[in-house]
Amino acid sequence: MISPQTEEHSRVFVKRKNLSVVLLSDPGNQTAGKYGLVYTVPEDLQKVYLQFGIDIPKYNDDDSWRLPMPARYIIDQDQVVRYAKVSPDYTVRPDPSHTIDVLKEITS
Repeated sequence: MISPQTEEHSRVFVKRKNLSVVLLSDPGNQTAGKYGLVYTVPEDLQKVYLQFGIDIPKYNDDDSWRLPMPARYIIDQDQVVRYAKVSPDYTVRPDPSHTIDVLKEITS
């Protein structure tokens, strides 16, 4: 997983969610930006986030309110993208079982 959160906030997230993943840091969404996967949270939504205690500038150590779109890629050993799924809606993410099915299909 790749996140713009600080390494400290990412460690807390992984531990709290009991995840067994490698979580990479993308400070300032630099990498996500190169792939056109970044959007700025609208001002009205920023206020809502803050009301719910979601302080993006604090988590990301960046006051831009920029976040990456959810994206999932499967890239083979020859660096060929075999699967790509991107959504501008952060609540829409591929189910992990779907990703496993695609991996099985690619490797069979």
